[in-house]
Amino acid sequence: MPKNSFFRRMPRVLFASTVMLGLLASVTLGTGQATHAAGHVNPNAVTIHPQHVYAGNVQDGPTFRCQSATAAVRCYGPQQIRTAYNIQSVLDSGITGKGRSIVIVDAFSAPSIASDLQLFDKTFGLQDAPLNIIAPDGLTPFDPNDDNQVGWSGEISLDVEWAHAVAPDATINLVLAKTNSDEDILSATRYAVDHNLGDVISQSFGEGETCVDPKLLKKEHQLFFEATQKHITLFASAGDQGSSQPSCDGSGNYFLSASSPATDPLVTSVGGTQLIADPVTGAYQSEVVWNEPQFGSAGGGGFSTSYHKPFYQYGIPGIKSFRGEPDVSYNAAINGGVLTVWSESGTPGAIYIFGGTSAGSPQWAGITALGAQKANHRLGFLNPAFYLIGHTSLAKQVFHDTTVGDNGYAYADANGNTVTIPGYSATKGWDAATGWGTPDVSKLLSVLIPFSCGENNAANIASLH
Repeated sequence: MPKNSFFRRMPRVLFASTVMLGLLASVTLGTGQATHAAGHVNPNAVTIHPQHVYAGNVQDGPTFRCQSATAAVRCYGPQQIRTAYNIQSVLDSGITGKGRSIVIVDAFSAPSIASDLQLFDKTFGLQDAPLNIIAPDGLTPFDPNDDNQVGWSGEISLDVEWAHAVAPDATINLVLAKTNSDEDILSATRYAVDHNLGDVISQSFGEGETCVDPKLLKKEHQLFFEATQKHITLFASAGDQGSSQPSCDGSGNYFLSASSPATDPLVTSVGGTQLIADPVTGAYQSEVVWNEPQFGSAGGGGFSTSYHKPFYQYGIPGIKSFRGEPDVSYNAAINGGVLTVWSESGTPGAIYIFGGTSAGSPQWAGITALGAQKANHRLGFLNPAFYLIGHTSLAKQVFHDTTVGDNGYAYADANGNTVTIPGYSATKGWDAATGWGTPDVSKLLSVLIPFSCGENNAANIASLH
């Protein structure tokens, strides 16, 4: 991957079913691996190729076939995720994100996203969402034969539908960059910040920190500073190749690296777990670090080489001189992924199982929108609150602390040799595999709102500028 380009945090996918009313068949295992077009790398963008496997279209009662304990690859719909992470009780209390707004920054476009969102709502019994599509620099005409654009359309579908699934009445402002170059992504994000488009911004993309032009990294950090001054909460996915990132030259190799923009200390980095929950009711059972070698995927995490340890990470065992990430996590597994309508896959109304830390960032944005409605103000910069809570006995009540697994990553090089990049192990408390863990949303919001920085955070923000 060349410098000056964003490697989009590609959502891992398995093709699930072509339906109009949303009933899915059994699922066959596939590679689920994003690959690179070696030797055909655009100097300003990285092309990706999502893999998928068709699953059939047999319906089985009111649930999908993959919502079974015996399914080869399991899946979750909105109701299961809402139950597992204790979101439903918040929605039942009348906190639905109404009056709040979520910004999703993505690249290129998904021409069918509005109708796909309507089908997603119809399939899962959700109310329609307020959706605004904004292209401040214009749109690149969608090319269904361009794998890079098609991949981004899947990302857009995942981001929009699952932010909405968590905060169904929040307005979603989808801000689209004209390409996935660093400069274009930054331009789209600047528009969102300058125009104060939302309470929270979700960024489901990233690249190796050292692959970013230092001048652009500085501009990005300045923009995040301006966003935080406006009390806009920032999330970014931590990556899908464990402790590594794709090499900057696009050669297909990987190197030990944390992901930018998730490493920025003003951003809340979202790592990945594999959620084990009842496939029908969603009742929470357990979680482990997301690491599925069969799909070439694992939850991102590690340490910055650009940003020193921020004040809120003082006193954390294992964090020495530089920023550690992720800060929190969310379900990212492919086996246990989330159902998403994605027509740009080539079949209108097709439903896929999506995984990746891409899924976590927009859902955490949805959680933040719920908190903003409950608090009646923006929650602002959340990392100090997460770490303050993490140091107290409240952590056990509001976070599912993942203590099993690691995010090591292995891949085959050009000669077919297996290269292993050691990862970080989950431990009690914060770790560089899952951060503080995943949320019990109802309990977390009750604690997070009084702990959050909200609109009284000038000194903490200034210390990170």
